[in-house]
Amino acid sequence: MRPDDWHLAEDLESFLTRAGEFLHSRPALHTLPLTVTETLRTRGLDVYGAEAPAFGCLERAGEVRAAFFRTPPHRLNLTPLTPEEADALAAHWAGLDRPLPGVSADHDTATAFAEAWQRHTGATPTLHERQRLYRLGTLTPPQPLPEGRGRVAGEQDREQLMLWHDEFAVAIGGLTSTDAGSWADARIASGRITFWETPDGTPVSMAGVSPMVAGQIRVAPVYTPAHLRGRGYAGAATTEVSRAALAAGAAHVLLFADLANPTSNGLYQRLGYSAVTDFAMYDFE
Repeated sequence: MRPDDWHLAEDLESFLTRAGEFLHSRPALHTLPLTVTETLRTRGLDVYGAEAPAFGCLERAGEVRAAFFRTPPHRLNLTPLTPEEADALAAHWAGLDRPLPGVSADHDTATAFAEAWQRHTGATPTLHERQRLYRLGTLTPPQPLPEGRGRVAGEQDREQLMLWHDEFAVAIGGLTSTDAGSWADARIASGRITFWETPDGTPVSMAGVSPMVAGQIRVAPVYTPAHLRGRGYAGAATTEVSRAALAAGAAHVLLFADLANPTSNGLYQRLGYSAVTDFAMYDFE
């Protein structure tokens, strides 16, 4: 196939018009483009950073077969591609003379694109992280739950949310272009962060959720400060938001887990989550 089979969209609206049906056709595998484009649509194109996002798709015979997006400064995000499609996109992007810090996609796609990018540009790819996408089956709360209760974070929790936002970003070693205050305000306004708190009212863990898109909600982030781990707080918080997502009518509840963390992967499986597929993130030199 040819690099010019890939097309950059003029804007978010035209991208969703062309690729929306395709993205909804496999909602679990396309959870990131679905939730990111919904956030851009509802909160503005600068929500992830000052530089304009980019969108595009692969079309054959008038049918969208694949799509990508990038919200600088973050990596390029891809839907599943064949090695030939990945090579054509790498050649296309290299011809645009745009910087590219890395790629994120299902494992096979990300690896194929990273190898193609090295061929076309000479940049050396480095595996940053492998993740597993999980989908909830039958929710199985941990027994016993730790003492305390779940509570949706409110205005009084803004400082706590800002602190944990920054701590979480450091813990996962990821880029964050979102101001902690804006992040906290958006989630307080939508009720999308739940604390697990001890009987005296002290928050000890948090779990968040994405807005419902295409009948699914994704759990993220899940964070417990290091000195409070190993006490069941993350499992309790995740149970609370998973139960709330089901009650809100989500047909599917998803989450990502770092494959380098056997504790979190084991926890989510005990709660009733089963693997969908693996993802990988590469950084480019």
